[in-house]
Parts: sequence; C-alpha cells; structure tokens
Amino acid sequence: MTYCVGLLLDAGLVLLADTRTNAGVDNISTYRKMFTFVDEGERAIVIMAAGSLSVTQTTMARLDEATANPEARSIMSADTMLEVAEMVGETLATVTEQVASRMGAKSQSARASFIVAGQRRGGAARLFLIYPEGNFIEATADTPYLQIGEHKYGKPILDRVVTPETSIEDAKKAALLSMDSTLRSNLSVGMPLDLCVIETDTQRIAEQRRIEPDDETFSAMSVAWSQALRDAFQEIEI
Repeated sequence: MTYCVGLLLDAGLVLLADTRTNAGVDNISTYRKMFTFVDEGERAIVIMAAGSLSVTQTTMARLDEATANPEARSIMSADTMLEVAEMVGETLATVTEQVASRMGAKSQSARASFIVAGQRRGGAARLFLIYPEGNFIEATADTPYLQIGEHKYGKPILDRVVTPETSIEDAKKAALLSMDSTLRSNLSVGMPLDLCVIETDTQRIAEQRRIEPDDETFSAMSVAWSQALRDAFQEIEI
C-alpha cells in the first residue's frame, strides 16, 4: 500500500508521497509513486499513484509514451487540467480492465487510484482524485486536500489545520506530519518520501526533493510533534 496527499492552496500545490510497495511481510520494495511533467512557463503537472503496481506502472508508461509523440493526444498537449484528469482517468480505466481480465478471480487486486495536480498557463491550479473506474472528484475550497492509499491516519491534522489560505510552508509541515502519523500507524507505508511544490501562476516546480530515512529535519519534526501531543494531552482536564 502507500500514502499520497495533495493540498490545493491559494499559494499553490503541495504534494507528498511515500515509496513503499508491500507484497507481503517478506516482499517490501521501494518504488517511486510521484511523477512530474513540466513545460516551464506553460504547464506543470504532478501525478501520484497508489494501488496495484502493475496497473500504476502500465498506466504511467502509456501516459509518458504519449507525451513523447508530438502527434499523440497527451497530458502535455491538453487544453485544460480537466482534460488532463480525463486522459488519466481514461488510461487508468483501460489498463485496469485489461489487467483485471487476465487475473480472473484475483481481479480485485488489480486496482489503483491517482492524484493529479497542476496548472497550465491561463488556467487555475487544480487537484483531482482519479478512481480505478476512471471517474474523478476535485478538491474545493471546502475540502482543499485529497488523499489516496492509507489515508485515515493522516486525515485528522489536515482537517484541523489546512485551509485555502494556509501558506506553502505550513502546508508542507501539515503534509509531513500527516505522513508521520501514517508511518507510525501502518507498516505498509514507508520512507523515503517525495515532496513537490508548485507555486500558483508559475507553471514550474518550485521545490522537489526526496526525504530519506535519516533526514534530520523530518526526524526532529516527528519528535517535536510527538512531544507536543503528549504535552497537550496532559494539559486537557476531564
């Protein structure tokens, strides 16, 4: 399993994904779940994936192959981010059906979901969650974040902290603490982590980095958050 989260803010988009793939306690591997497509100044798109590795890798391979063909309809030639979401949904649905048909009774394991985020020149920054069937929902001002994978452990802090007015720095902190809560509660989610930021109306990646298990800043944040929770717990009277 995995955990990916995307935040849609007035200031831009903050995306975070883990890299663990779990096919049993004795078969744990690291695979990238975050993919970027950038034509600087024109469009910046980030796609994050959760679910069946065969489905996600085949879907991403087809999307990537289309971008390399100038004559093909692709996410890098789409007129809007809505059209990008539709393309990703169509490709995912096709791959899901093809893989499931080969797996027969095991077809329920051939499922995946995606988060698609980005902005093209002249359009607004948008954030979508794509379901295995190809349909999707979009983040709004009322719910300015979307999650896929093992999302339940990291949801409470996002509900309490994140609004469209949240700054990029505070959003990064919220996303990382959301991931920290998930890492502590679910062994199927693991480091390293991939973090990406797209600032509004820039159509470029403002920040992209990998956070390794020995990252001192993330470790210090995790320790500080645990202590803050313990302190708050002790101060509450019943």
